[in-house]
Amino acid sequence: MTQSKIRRSWVKPASAPNSEINVTPLVDVVLVLLIIFMVVTPLMEKDIEVRVPETVVEESPPPDPNDTQIVVQVAESGDYSINTEKIAPADYVTRLAKMLNGKKKDERVVFFVADDEASYGKLVAALDGAKAAGAVALGFAPEEAEPTPPR
Repeated sequence: MTQSKIRRSWVKPASAPNSEINVTPLVDVVLVLLIIFMVVTPLMEKDIEVRVPETVVEESPPPDPNDTQIVVQVAESGDYSINTEKIAPADYVTRLAKMLNGKKKDERVVFFVADDEASYGKLVAALDGAKAAGAVALGFAPEEAEPTPPR
């Protein structure tokens, strides 16, 4: 048996390949879409009636921040104050725990205002004491800046 050789032959194209894009189908599709949108757009302009209930404005004063917020101040000397009431460091946690026990769990937020010259250790002790007293969230409130006289 003889092995036959497979002969490969290449067919040359009769003309060079066309590299231009045929835009006629694209223009046809765009014009059809344009006509569809021109017909549909006037139909979309319908008014929808909406009845809005009347609102009643209550003139109630805002709650006193001293009743709702607890602000702990750490002075330069290391003294603690809760809502401008000076507290001895030994009574700080028990007094804060009494104030926090009267609130719901998600409302147990304590804000801290520390003097620039206050001891960092005293501030950390105040934060730890607030957590031990039952505070859920701790926050820092910036001190109110005193207005400087114009020069």
